[in-house]
Amino acid sequence: MMVKITVCMGSSCFSRGNRRNLDAIRAWLAAHGRDADVQLKGCRCGSKCAVGPNIWIDGTCHSDVTPESVGPLLEAAFAEDTRA
Repeated sequence: MMVKITVCMGSSCFSRGNRRNLDAIRAWLAAHGRDADVQLKGCRCGSKCAVGPNIWIDGTCHSDVTPESVGPLLEAAFAEDTRA
């Protein structure tokens, strides 16, 4: 089963840290051998600017994301993914 990650790259989320979060996501995926198990894409604006930076994992929005919180979010997503 594929995990779908969308990173908001709108100006607010980008300036608040989603550039660094994208780097952290890519690094985590590579380190855990999960590159092929992910559909990673960006969006221009997720309309939740006030609580950004935002990323969506399998449709669930995660706000105020930091590079430090990326790992636990991805670990949880892949733990749930193993249920299938």
